[in-house]
Amino acid sequence: MKTIVLGLGNPILGDDGVGWQVAQLILRQNNLPSNVEIDYLSLGGISLMERLIGYDRAILIDSFVTNKNPIGTVSFFSLNELPNQALGHMHSAHDTTLQNAIAMGRQIGAQLPENISIVAVEAQNVFEFSEELSPAVASAVPTAVQTVINLIGG
Repeated sequence: MKTIVLGLGNPILGDDGVGWQVAQLILRQNNLPSNVEIDYLSLGGISLMERLIGYDRAILIDSFVTNKNPIGTVSFFSLNELPNQALGHMHSAHDTTLQNAIAMGRQIGAQLPENISIVAVEAQNVFEFSEELSPAVASAVPTAVQTVINLIGG
């Protein structure tokens, strides 16, 4: 099963860079299966959908601001279970949600993953210029890394 793991966000906007940091740590693993590709992007909507073409499975890592969980909480769910389509980088005000982009891509015959998982880290400081994660989000990185590694293995 050809799998892509994508860290999403912006590495110079504080906690928004957590997806990138998690993806970079996973990329350093020496025992990743050969069918797994790791990347990190600052894309959403249609552009993100296009990056998923040709894969059987996708694991997306992103910061979410729900104000419902303690900062640093790591959550896991499928794209279909996304509690709010405007969360994270699955949506852009100038684009569309990833769910809509996936539906559109399938309508035009794009080979898109049936299995799209989200590993989300509850964040707060996603609009402040900084290359550092807040302490609570930084402490969640090992849990997010392990969650993704478990998903890759499973």
